Amino acid sequence: MNAAGRLGLYGAGLAAAFAVAFGAAALVAPREAAAQSTQQEEKSMNGHDAHDAAAQGDGGHGAQAAAETTAGVSLAAGGYALSPVSAPVAVGEQGTLSFRILDGSGAPVTAYTPQHEKDLHLIVVRSDGAEFRHVHPTLDASAGTWSIPWSWTAAGSYRVFTDFAAAGAEPVALTRTVDVAGSFAPVVPATSTETSVDGFDVGIAGDLVAGSDSELTVTVRRDGVPVTALQPYLGAFGHLVALREGDLAYLHVHPEGAAPTGPEATSGPDVRFGAHVPTAGRYLLYFDFMASGSVHTAAFVLDAHDGSATTTHQH
Repeated sequence: MNAAGRLGLYGAGLAAAFAVAFGAAALVAPREAAAQSTQQEEKSMNGHDAHDAAAQGDGGHGAQAAAETTAGVSLAAGGYALSPVSAPVAVGEQGTLSFRILDGSGAPVTAYTPQHEKDLHLIVVRSDGAEFRHVHPTLDASAGTWSIPWSWTAAGSYRVFTDFAAAGAEPVALTRTVDVAGSFAPVVPATSTETSVDGFDVGIAGDLVAGSDSELTVTVRRDGVPVTALQPYLGAFGHLVALREGDLAYLHVHPEGAAPTGPEATSGPDVRFGAHVPTAGRYLLYFDFMASGSVHTAAFVLDAHDGSATTTHQH
């Protein structure tokens, strides 16, 4: 499936992700030149800032939020770095997208612990949330190079996310920016909880509350009939990627409920997720699911509200 094509729906309500301050300027991906030093990034990603703040008696709330907001916006974290990304430079050019994951000594990483049945997940999305792709490149273990055949269907500035766990280490999400030559007309999608993709009608329900665990339920229907034959994909009946509007911070969203018992297992129409967003604001959500042997991607836009007032009232 070409998931990128699905996200042309964004202009109508997000079929890529997210009408309020989703202008092009707000969505331009941060550059490496503006990033913190590798040491600062690693410290934040590993949560040391939050620990230090807690020791000073503030409970670590401000520092923890800072640590959370940096997730997925750094090219180096946790003792690992993402090399420069090689890719075609213009729309329609056929080529290869490739990169390496480097350890603290600069050597390529060649051993990984599978996460959701894959050693590495590659997420590519344009700075306005459109053109989303979730794919799985191939590793050349002799060189430590990940690669996948690649071409671009639209110009713009793209974020390339690598989500992986090196053998013996915790999972890490690293990112770099890739620019694709050509005229760029950013989309300005509005919030959206319903979309259609490949003949499926997909909706999402639930409230995002900053700083709290939120339950989201995605429901899949076709011709008005609930789809109860969702198939396992990467060890679950669906996967949800969340990106924060403005800096495209990469957030982990975890499926809830029983995992598939085997390749022939089916489920649906509902798939539930537990999401934790660090700040109020707009979030771009991408739901991957498998039906009839094909993977489909539905995109939504949700606003998270600040739950601190409610929390304060409860205390």
